[in-house]
Amino acid sequence: MSHGHALTFDALGLLARGLAGVDMAVQPLATVPGSANRLPLDALAPLARAVLAPKRLLLPEGSDARLRRAMVAHAAAHLRHSAPARPARPLGPMGIALASAIEDARVEQLLCRDFPGVRRWFVDALAPPPDASDLSFVAFIARMDRLLMLPAWQDDNHWVNKARRLFDATVARAGLEDYAAFRAIASILANDLGQMRVRLDPQHCAVPAPWRDDNSYLWDFGAAQTPPDDTIALQASGAWPPPAEATGDGSGPSPAGGAELELGRYRYPEWERQQERLRPGWCTVIEKMPAWQGLSPMREQRAANDERLTPPALPRARHLERTRRLRRQWEGDDVDLNAAIEALVDRRLRLRPDPRLFMRSGKVLRATSMLVLLDLSESVNHPGPGQTCSLLDIEKQAALLLAASNARNSADRLAIHGFSSNTRNEVYYYRLLEFGKPLQANERAMIGALRGRYSTRIGAALRHASVHLRTEPAGQRALLLVTDGAPSDIDVHDPQYLIEDARMAVAEARAAGVRTGCIAVDSAADACMRRIFGWHNYCAVSDARSLPARLARMHARLVCQGNGGA
Repeated sequence: MSHGHALTFDALGLLARGLAGVDMAVQPLATVPGSANRLPLDALAPLARAVLAPKRLLLPEGSDARLRRAMVAHAAAHLRHSAPARPARPLGPMGIALASAIEDARVEQLLCRDFPGVRRWFVDALAPPPDASDLSFVAFIARMDRLLMLPAWQDDNHWVNKARRLFDATVARAGLEDYAAFRAIASILANDLGQMRVRLDPQHCAVPAPWRDDNSYLWDFGAAQTPPDDTIALQASGAWPPPAEATGDGSGPSPAGGAELELGRYRYPEWERQQERLRPGWCTVIEKMPAWQGLSPMREQRAANDERLTPPALPRARHLERTRRLRRQWEGDDVDLNAAIEALVDRRLRLRPDPRLFMRSGKVLRATSMLVLLDLSESVNHPGPGQTCSLLDIEKQAALLLAASNARNSADRLAIHGFSSNTRNEVYYYRLLEFGKPLQANERAMIGALRGRYSTRIGAALRHASVHLRTEPAGQRALLLVTDGAPSDIDVHDPQYLIEDARMAVAEARAAGVRTGCIAVDSAADACMRRIFGWHNYCAVSDARSLPARLARMHARLVCQGNGGA
């Protein structure tokens, strides 16, 4: 190392000490002290990210003085305002990436507040804005970084503008010092990207802002989560270890030996809330049977054993029905007019009249048909708080337990269907268990093979499900939706649009004599589901493990009570 080169890093060390208020050695990344070998520059070229430790900052060689100055300022911001080595285990790669990007922006804002002249260093290091047609994860983060750094900058993307709106609102409400509030923003934005099916490849994802470090300072990935060599490689490239199972849009290969069978395509209208009219033939529902042949026994066994759920006890729909009257009774609460007239005729003819002149309400066993509609969107693949298995696995088990309990009621008919959506042109609808069919090995295999994919266009799925119910025999007809949150799809940016469409679909079903209800496994969806289903025909569940019991209660509410509004 030349004398001039050493002075350059010494000067950067003094700058770091002045900004951070602590001693920090600034060294080139290619010559890590204690390393037996000097890494070649061509191996470091694709990495090009600084590495921050509590007392040391390693800068990649080849960067110019302006960029190094911004790197030092960013590292100082972390040392002043970030807690190091937070546990990464609760988060997936997408959540870690978003939390890191929001934390980077937060600490930079704090540093710029303390040292206003530093903002120009970051602005000068900004990369050119990505192309508007680039919808990759890195492009979204780069556009968000630019929007948060430059208040006057404009962007036409809904997600990017939502990020700035949430960030500014959190600053106004909680202040820049509240880490937990900004961590909540990251969770919301990561969920939105998941619904938009933006993919994150942890092995090839690098921090888009060139002056920011690899964020290894912020996280503790744990010794058992990733092999040591892989951990070093991921940290150096600005990437993070993937979870135990691959995440993303769920569009991987089907189970070996099978393919999804398309049963038919159907067109349905959709409610346009601003114009207050139905758009005819706006959505296409594609009926399918899931690929289940060759389902891995290990996966099926895991889905069955991760959580042990108690079978629900279902009440039978046996009670007084006022619309049906038992006529020609010995006693009752009203006179049977037909029998009374016949008795008068018999007396005129000098015949002995039938003394059974009354009618009363009868105790009869009503036929009931109930369709359970499962949300199969990408978000149900993830476990809830304090759980080891995904919501989808619990949905499957609860549906199977409900079917097994229902089999004891010979007069009840149960169907289990599922849905997900990929824009209005592809609303996938899966028929898993048909009305009147027993739960056998094939149906169990199909339900066990389900995967969460795509988004949640509830209105179109409700309309198609209610059509199936209208073909059922006369009696009580009920439709129960099990979902993990509000409706959404990647071609809709108005958060109220699909909510209002689902509300109209529920109203249409009720007008056709179909009772509707919902179980939302997300307490945050309370207001949304109340708007769609009304006050009495929904419930929000905070613990997914209570889903079977909630299913039994909603079953009783929908099929064991008379028709009525929500």
